[in-house]
Amino acid sequence: MRYELQNEQLKIEIDSFGAELKAVTRISDGRQYLWYADAKYWGRTSPVLFPFVGVPKNKEYRYAGKTYPMGQHGFARDMEFVLETQEKNRIWFCLSSTEETLEKYPFAFRLHIGYELSGNEIKVLWKVENTDTKNMYFSIGAHPAFLCPVNGEEDKIGYGLQFGGLTDEIHHHGNTPEGLAVMEDEILLLKDGKVTFTPGFFDKCTYMVEGKQTGEVSLLDKEGKPYVTVLFDTPLFAVWSPEGKNAPFVCIEPWYGRCDAVDFSGSLEERDYENRLAPEETFEAEYRMRFQ
Repeated sequence: MRYELQNEQLKIEIDSFGAELKAVTRISDGRQYLWYADAKYWGRTSPVLFPFVGVPKNKEYRYAGKTYPMGQHGFARDMEFVLETQEKNRIWFCLSSTEETLEKYPFAFRLHIGYELSGNEIKVLWKVENTDTKNMYFSIGAHPAFLCPVNGEEDKIGYGLQFGGLTDEIHHHGNTPEGLAVMEDEILLLKDGKVTFTPGFFDKCTYMVEGKQTGEVSLLDKEGKPYVTVLFDTPLFAVWSPEGKNAPFVCIEPWYGRCDAVDFSGSLEERDYENRLAPEETFEAEYRMRFQ
């Protein structure tokens, strides 16, 4: 079921399936900011990634001596959430563990996803509760896809990104066709903190950025003006558009966790950036999206 929040600047729509943000509309002129999930390129809009971000090696992981299957980005994005509360400018959804989830992820949990509208910003709120009697291990991340181009151009060549607080370069690494992290350090050169999309910019890989090099990434139009800014305090983030498709959108993705590295061979507890919650503990985090 779809739910709406609206103020004087923005109207947003959220689907209870996946608690996924589906549309962001500027009130003044009807401008759309979010990708519209055309399966030709990518059939999602802004999925919540839980309890995995990215793909585990061989699409499986090991915990307590047992091997479990797990696909890319976990399962929350493909489950129905329950509406918890809806106020004028805020809405909360909840997903609880089930017998089905326990078969592939052996932890009892409650996942709360909230959206708060304030001026020209959307705050996305995450709350993970460990309702089990043992330590719980998880990752969580965002995957919002923003239209690019946004002004009617044929493609996104000439658009770009601005990385807040950076000037000359940003370090990143890529991934294999199977989605595993290749940990070789690569450098994306910037000019005044900006990079412009050229043909083939997204043909190689996902740009995965670690080390908290910045907490602010903006999409720029051809005039160099930001029209979407994502603000976060996550340990890493990614920038992605489908490889080799010249897709008309770009994802800016704050992450608490990532895919396994090519050479990873450990257990669930040993995965890079894995979050641990003791019984009855709660993890809380948020990020913001600003629209111009």
